[in-house]
Amino acid sequence: MKPLNGKVALVAGATRGAGRGIAIELGAAGATVYVTGRTTRTQQSEYNRPETIEETAELVSNAGGLGIAVQVDHLDPDQVQALIARIENEQGRLDILVNDVWGAEYLAQWNVPVWEHSLERGLRMLRLAIDTHIITSHFALPLLIRNKNGLVIEITDGTAEYNDKNYRLSLFYDLAKTSVIRMAQSLAQELSPYKCTAVALTPGWMRSEIMLDHYGVKEENWRDATVREPHFIISESPRFVGRAVAALSGDSEVARWNGHSVSSGKLAQVYGFYDLDGSQPDCWRYLVEVQDAGKPADAKGYR
Repeated sequence: MKPLNGKVALVAGATRGAGRGIAIELGAAGATVYVTGRTTRTQQSEYNRPETIEETAELVSNAGGLGIAVQVDHLDPDQVQALIARIENEQGRLDILVNDVWGAEYLAQWNVPVWEHSLERGLRMLRLAIDTHIITSHFALPLLIRNKNGLVIEITDGTAEYNDKNYRLSLFYDLAKTSVIRMAQSLAQELSPYKCTAVALTPGWMRSEIMLDHYGVKEENWRDATVREPHFIISESPRFVGRAVAALSGDSEVARWNGHSVSSGKLAQVYGFYDLDGSQPDCWRYLVEVQDAGKPADAKGYR
């Protein structure tokens, strides 16, 4: 069964990581998925990574949906406006918007105070994390609100509860990730009159391509990384947060989450989906009760 047959989704920032995992799972549920990013087979972003939006689109189609790759810099309003015009022209509707643009992994300076942190890198991080989402919503939402039950998902790092209680390692990073949660809360107010929903969603410790490379492992042998970092045992694949998005998108009562901050682990318990290995990692509870508490790494009872 394809619960999202006939639905049109835009995953902004789908070249790799969470965006790719989300796009694939929306495709597996039958959606038509526009996947955007800056890196194509003929042009790379400053990331200098091998993943491309064309690959993501092919993975979406192979999963059972229709993937459409469009090169877009979401800091450029003209490019975003042209993207939405294309979706309107080709599909006549937009049902799901996933704001996943980030692109700042290499900009953060961890545990460095603001007066020592590179101002240029910090401000660039905020532009990539916040401005891109606002620009995309500005142009996409007039199309999305034409139909009831439209869904906007703001992807961030950390739940509101966790981020409210914990400093996220850098003023710039902290501000970037908490701002996206507040953005979802604001959009929830603006979308409610149109019977549409906005949610802030966080994965747990995600095994993105960059994270796997950092530990020198592949998805197939990711547990080998626990020798170097034992708490990596709680990590999850990008497909897990993808399944969270697919579950929200297929929920006829998704409005119950309007304005909420949720995690992939929490939604797995509500909707009953699992990661690729058949587990349900609950990373944010683990961080509080095990890692931050200084206990030895042990995912028993948390996945």
